[in-house]
Amino acid sequence: MTFPAALAEAIAAATGAPFGAAHLATVGGGDIHQACSVSDGARRFFVKLNTAARLSLLQAEAEALAALAASGRVRVPQVVCLGVSGDKAYLVLEHLDLRQAGDAAALGAQLAALHRVAQPRFGWARDNWIGSMPQPNGWHDDWIAFWRDQRLGYQLRLAARNGYGGTLQRDGESLLADLDTFFDGYTPAPSLLHGDLWGGNHGYLADGTPVIFDPASYVGDRECDLAMSELFGGFAPAFHAAYREAWPLDPGYAVRRTLYNLYHILNHANMFGGGYAAQAARMAAQLVAQIR
Repeated sequence: MTFPAALAEAIAAATGAPFGAAHLATVGGGDIHQACSVSDGARRFFVKLNTAARLSLLQAEAEALAALAASGRVRVPQVVCLGVSGDKAYLVLEHLDLRQAGDAAALGAQLAALHRVAQPRFGWARDNWIGSMPQPNGWHDDWIAFWRDQRLGYQLRLAARNGYGGTLQRDGESLLADLDTFFDGYTPAPSLLHGDLWGGNHGYLADGTPVIFDPASYVGDRECDLAMSELFGGFAPAFHAAYREAWPLDPGYAVRRTLYNLYHILNHANMFGGGYAAQAARMAAQLVAQIR
């Protein structure tokens, strides 16, 4: 059976409705997976493809989308099915016609509502991925220890193996040793996070309804999502204003924003190299200056 035929069969089984001879068309976007739309002329779906060996990346994404959808607070693409056929792994999602502009204030309010849903602990039931890099999780009661060991420390160790040493590692070790300093008077509540909330991972339906996608979810400090939303820009001022109106931020966020975004810049250095390692070193030095 050809891959398009196997995919059509899987979609029919998952939806309980016939899906005819599937036509796959490549669409733009995506550094990690191949993005396609698939249609039989009557219905259309969005498909992510990768090698069979990378099925776990798609499984983790499907689980995160399901968790976000189950919260009832945010709109995400519905998972249709996922699996393997031959040498290809696939994740089929509902097809959404997204645009760049919409109700940004609604997105801010909805994200705050998502973050307010009570969670028992920090972490996630399984390890997942941030981009193409592993993201170790497990369940933890201590947020500071989680951030030290499973996030910042993990990326620093990867950076060292990738040859990024010097002041980055020196200042990184100082941060790990004195991480508690950044949380004086602030105790994060466990919140379900999108986990990779940069501007390219949100859009809007024709009626303005916001949609978030491509998550790297776990339960953590809500400030992590807010910090990521400011790292590369792409979110309208109304988004930030509405979030803060719904749930004001602690004054210490201004410093912790850099602490949380250091994780993502280190991850970019480990994935792409280039100038990200130097940027990470500057951020680490800036943070160390806050504790001296």
